[in-house]
Amino acid sequence: MQLNESRTPMWQMPAEWAEHAATWMVWPHNKTLWESGWGVTLPQVQEDFARVANAIARFEPVKLVVDPSAVASALALCGPNVSLVPLPVNDSWCRDSGPSFVCHPERGLAGVSWRFNAWGGKSAFDLDEGLARRVLNGLGIDCFGTALSNEGGAIHVDGEGTLITTESVLLNPNRNPGLSKAEMEAIFSRLLGVKKTIWLPGDPDYVTGDMTDGHVDGVCAFVRPGVLLVDATHDTHSVYAEVVRENRRALALASDAKGRSFELIDLYEATDAVDTDAEVFCASYTNFYLCNGAVIMPAYGIPADQAAADVLAGAFPGREIVPVRINHLAHGGGGIHCITQQQPAWPLNGVHA
Repeated sequence: MQLNESRTPMWQMPAEWAEHAATWMVWPHNKTLWESGWGVTLPQVQEDFARVANAIARFEPVKLVVDPSAVASALALCGPNVSLVPLPVNDSWCRDSGPSFVCHPERGLAGVSWRFNAWGGKSAFDLDEGLARRVLNGLGIDCFGTALSNEGGAIHVDGEGTLITTESVLLNPNRNPGLSKAEMEAIFSRLLGVKKTIWLPGDPDYVTGDMTDGHVDGVCAFVRPGVLLVDATHDTHSVYAEVVRENRRALALASDAKGRSFELIDLYEATDAVDTDAEVFCASYTNFYLCNGAVIMPAYGIPADQAAADVLAGAFPGREIVPVRINHLAHGGGGIHCITQQQPAWPLNGVHA
């Protein structure tokens, strides 16, 4: 059921560590997009996606949206705890085109369908713009529509009223021309239960070449309320180093919805994994995903993988750290968080901190 923006109070987007009923993903099938745009083969990318799906499926069910043309390849590579959901799609970034799930103490589970325009019209989106609504309709739960052009990778929440986003995405003319910060914050309040929005600069000069224009899930990630893992680089003189410094400075000056200053934990990126011939390459370890009882972390087959795993183990002592190789996926400019979307368990009867 398609609804307008929620006017009912108390809808809230749970933090990623709240218990999940399932993880949603979308299977890559667009050969032209991957092989012409990103310089990798579709089978290589599918193997990376399958590794991620199968790793998550050890801990919780995975719902994999598959274009009808690609069902055979998904069946061949994905295990039995990965359920296929045939739906026509353009691309494979479920964090962005899929729904953002919200919960209400009386009304249960619903979802938000952001106005998805493929990161400012950078690729075809005639099918993906309606994916969130189709997923929610299939689940039989309410869908809240909104005029805000946004993607799930552009926001992080702590489940206690704090949202972090970037100016380079949401204030970009290719998303929301003429819409003010205050108007966006009001939408986050109505739809997600947000009490305070923290704005980071993101990537204002687009030095990364990232087609998202600087999603927050490549900048930082919540460990728990008041604690953040922050993307860091050892290459202190690069143009990207200045982007890192400015985002970290903004976080250091910020406080959350409860007035807490943030504890910031550096998580150094996989600099040695970067393919220097690639148009774009996601080397951010902060693009990990929390599923029930585990951290599914990007890995590249380099020594820095272990250093990142050690930091994540210290940050999440109750979780299993599961590295998954994504070297081919990374050529698309995204990582594990970018291709996953959590569906909270209802009722919210526990968390996996």
